[in-house]
Amino acid sequence: MSSINDLIWLFVLAAGVATWYRLTQAREVAVRAATALCKRHELQLLDQSVGLRAIRWQGVDGVRRLERCYAFEVSDDGQSRQPARLWMAGNGVVSFSLPHSGAPELETVVATDAFVHTGNVVSLADRRRVH
Repeated sequence: MSSINDLIWLFVLAAGVATWYRLTQAREVAVRAATALCKRHELQLLDQSVGLRAIRWQGVDGVRRLERCYAFEVSDDGQSRQPARLWMAGNGVVSFSLPHSGAPELETVVATDAFVHTGNVVSLADRRRVH
């Protein structure tokens, strides 16, 4: 009976290590995506890091998927710190929030591709103003 308990604990430990490894890989992808977003929007990524802030189940087209939210700070002038967020599903960016230029509010945009590309971003802020 002791060997079965040892085997169960071994599986639990292996699952924990595998989960930690996958989250570490996802965080590295999030750092690269945040760096690319900051470069594209002419912002400076402060501290060169992102932190996992939330995990949620999101339904898209009838399919539920796990999304992770990474928070980071950016600066447009090198002096101020403004919050930003990046939502990812798998290794792809689903949406992100960056501060408007000159305003501390966050502007949310949704990526329509598996990764953020310059031509595949739709601004929700413009849509909200129209409706």
